[in-house]
Order: sequence, then structure tokens, then C-alpha cells
Amino acid sequence: MTDVAPEALVEDGNAKPYSVSELAFALKRTLEDAYGFVRLRGELSKVTHHSNGHVYLTLKDERAAIDGVVWKGQVRGLSIRPEQGLEVIVTGKITAYPAGSRYQIVIETMEAAGVGALLAQLERLKARLQAEGLFAPERKRPLPAMPAVVGVITSPTGAVIRDILHRIRDRWPCRVVVWPVVVQGDAAATQVAAAIRGFCALDPAGPVPKPDVLIVARGGGSVEDLWPFNDEALARAVVDCTIPLISAVGHETDTTLIDFVSDRRAPTPTAAAEMATPVLAELRAAVSDLGGRMHRCGGRVVEERRARVAHAERSLRRVPDLVRLAEQRFDIISGRLTAALAKNAAAHERDLVRVSARLSPLLLQRPQAVQRQRLDAVAVRLGPAAKRRLERAGERLAALSMLYVSVDPERPLQRGFARVTRADGSIVHAGAALASGEDIAIKFGDKVTRQAVVDGRGGDPTAAAAPKPVEKPARAKPKPASSAQGDLF
Repeated sequence: MTDVAPEALVEDGNAKPYSVSELAFALKRTLEDAYGFVRLRGELSKVTHHSNGHVYLTLKDERAAIDGVVWKGQVRGLSIRPEQGLEVIVTGKITAYPAGSRYQIVIETMEAAGVGALLAQLERLKARLQAEGLFAPERKRPLPAMPAVVGVITSPTGAVIRDILHRIRDRWPCRVVVWPVVVQGDAAATQVAAAIRGFCALDPAGPVPKPDVLIVARGGGSVEDLWPFNDEALARAVVDCTIPLISAVGHETDTTLIDFVSDRRAPTPTAAAEMATPVLAELRAAVSDLGGRMHRCGGRVVEERRARVAHAERSLRRVPDLVRLAEQRFDIISGRLTAALAKNAAAHERDLVRVSARLSPLLLQRPQAVQRQRLDAVAVRLGPAAKRRLERAGERLAALSMLYVSVDPERPLQRGFARVTRADGSIVHAGAALASGEDIAIKFGDKVTRQAVVDGRGGDPTAAAAPKPVEKPARAKPKPASSAQGDLF
């Protein structure tokens, strides 16, 4: 597509007509050139998180509105999550959507403003709690499969409690204990936290049974209406709760702090009731189906075993025949056994007589004498060899002792030198590496360490402004030991 000049060419005395695409793309380029970077402040509305990862929204104030889009690659870099009703400051460029003749802002950054400042504070709190491991999946407990008692913490009036009770009654008729609280205002967080602790403190054998699962529920609302459920004390009460807890605050798009610390988050209060209870009719149908399958399987197993027994019975021999054959084999073997035992004993006796003629004490004494001679020869050589090894070890130890004295870092201090170290213990190799006002420690030959502060009045000022990197001095190679000293290694 080629650019269209601001002045149209003249054909036959009339202005050359634009095509729709030429005009649309010319306006798009004009907007992007004139407003390549803008910074806007407004309230978010019509926030849509598309399945492809893009976020479409509208920025508005009292008198105007502008559409906006956050491409998928920029969504991860946003400091806050776009939510309905937040006041934000965004930066980006103005562009046009030629197919619909609309202009919009392509958002690159977004930060909280006004009410969004509270959300920024909430994000910091969430980061701190997450660092403590309170959001970890491994600390979340499973919900009971068939609860006998369900505890509900919500307002006693309104549609939320009616929806929960109606849903539980249809699915799993069980006992429901409601702890009435306010779910909006300054007192909401305190009352909800007290209700959670109260349910946990109930005696299972008391007049009010202890619930098997808890539901904290509230209907939808604005960010300000749901803000009590972002309280840190309430979140920690949920963490300390000993009963599995379901958070059902707001609608599916609403997110509060207790959603992250609870054992399960439900998109709506009705969905929380479905998570907490099974369907009795489905369980009955499943049990009935399993019972029928068990009877059918049992019948097939019995029939199969009966057929196998009948087949095995036809292939088995009669018991008297088996006994007679065994008796006959036993008689034959027992008749051979006595003669075989006598023959075996006589053969072993002959072998013993033949071997005993060659046995004498000299067979044992001769190897002992040979071993004693070898031991005496080794003992004669062992003494001088051990003495030579001890002498060589003493020479190596003396050489190592002299080397240790030569490389002792404390020895230069005894000749009037001092060692300068920083506060972290690292050794200072050059004065230019020290900054003015830096704390240092100076150690002297008497092992006394004095603290000092660099005043910055010495040295070349240009060198102090741009200190050269200090190279680590090469370690001095030890001088080769004399032949009299011996080999150190």
C-alpha cells in the first residue's frame, strides 16, 4: 500500500477520489505519527481477557471513553491485572482499526492510580504472603467426599445463603450451620475471621456440631465492596483454620486475597455448594450399578470355577490306582536301601584307611617352619626401612615449617607494616579503591585492630574520581629448596 499525499491529484478538473482503504490507512499512519507515545489516566471498564491472551478494555472518564488493547506479549509485563472499575495510568500509542473505522490505544505499561493504589498495596501484601509459602499448593487440604455438616459464613439475608441452601438440599441433604456476619464495610473482615476461629473451636460432641467443610460466601460487587476480603488478618485466619475452607467471594472474575490462601476457590457461591457436597442421586445410582456388576461378576466367577472343576475331575485318576502305584515304588526302593547303605559305608571306610596312612605331624610342622623363617627375614629388613622413612618425613616436616613461617600473613605486621580491611573483611590492596567516608579496619603487629574512616583528602583527585580496577597481585612462587633440605612432596 503506497502513501497518499495530503493534496489529491486533479483529474479532469476534479479531485482524485480516495479508496476507503487508502483513507483508512492514511488516517492510521497520521495518528501513529502524531501520538506515538501518550500517557492516559482513566477508569477501566469492559475488561475482557480473551482466550488468545490479549486483553481488550475501555478507558473512560466523566465525558469520554477510548478503546484499548494489551497484546499478549505485554500482558505478562503489566504491574497490575486489569480489572473492572480500577483507576489506572497507562502509556502506549494511538492507532486506528481500519476495518471498523475506530481509533484505540495500544497499551504498553499500566500502573495503579486512585483506587488502584490500594491494589498496588494489595499486590505487595500478596507477594509477602506468597514468599511465606501461604499460597503453596502442597499446604491446601482436600475436601471431604461426603460431609455430614457444612458450615457457611455469610450474610443471613440476601440471595447468597438461599442459593447455597437450595443447592445443598437438592444435591446432598445434610446439616448446614450458618454463622451470620456482615460481608461489607469495616467490620466485615473482623467478623468473618472471628467466625472462622469460632467454627474451629467447636466441640465435635457439643450441641452445635463441628463442620466438616466451611464456605465463606458473598455476592459480587465493586472493588471497594470486596475489599474487606483482602485483609491480612483474615487471610492468616484462613491459613490457621483446621477445617477445609472454600472461598466463594464475588463472581468468577472477582479475585480477593482469601482466594489464594483458602483450600479451594469457587467462582460463585452456588459453585461452592457443589464443590462441598456430592450428588446423592448419582451416588445411589453408582452404588446400584456397582452392586449389579458385582453380582454379575460373582456369577461368572462361580460358573467358571464350576466348569474348571468338572474338567479337572475328568482328567484325574482314581485314588486307589494312585495309592497302589506309590506302594509298589516304595517296596522296590526300601528293598534296595539296606544294601546301598552298607555298600556306601564300606566304600568310605576304605577311603579313610588309605588316607590315614599318609597323615603325620610333619605335614603341619614343615609349613610352620617356612613361615617362621620368612617372618624373621622381614623383621631384619623392617627396622632400617622404618628409620629411613621417619628421617625423610622429619626433613619434609622441617621444610614445610620453614615455608609456613615465610608465608605467614602476620609476619609483615611485626616489621612495622599494617593490614587494611573493609567492613566486609576484604583486604584493601590500593588506596584509590577506597571511597570517601568508607569504614576501614587497620591491624598492627601487636594484633590490635583500630577502626578508621577514609577522609578523602589524599591522592590524585582524578584518580579518586575514576579508580582503576585493582589487579590481584600474583602469588609469589616459593624458592626451590636446597638439596640439603630434601623433597617437600
